Amino acid sequence: MSDTKSSDLSLLGRSEHRLPASPDEAALETFPNRTPGRNYTIHLSQPDFASLCPVTGQPDAAHIEIIYIPDTSCVETKSLKFYLASFRNHASFNEAIVNRILDDLVKACAPKQAIVRGRFVPRGGIQLTCEARFPNFEGTLEMPKP
Repeated sequence: MSDTKSSDLSLLGRSEHRLPASPDEAALETFPNRTPGRNYTIHLSQPDFASLCPVTGQPDAAHIEIIYIPDTSCVETKSLKFYLASFRNHASFNEAIVNRILDDLVKACAPKQAIVRGRFVPRGGIQLTCEARFPNFEGTLEMPKP
């Protein structure tokens, strides 16, 4: 399998300071999995995720974790950072955000399995954690314990 050239990726190795205005404008870039025949996990963690409540407009904060078993491609992490930052001014319910991240990840890299978990900071005395899985499967891939 040939190596991906840096010219194939629009953010990696470039000084880019403009964040996408919304997840609709963001792009999750990928590169070829160098060991596609092996089942291994990639764990990505964003402890300072931010979005907006669609009802109150107040900021929401969360720790977003992604774990997946890649198939033929992997998500490039700088594009993931920009993608997740694009939610900063995006109004959406917490559950919808977690499911959107999973859907966009699956669309971008078609993993064998994936979990996205969002642990949102308590608001009104209630802490919300949402977890979405692909495919809808029972228990073979587990998120590491905090």
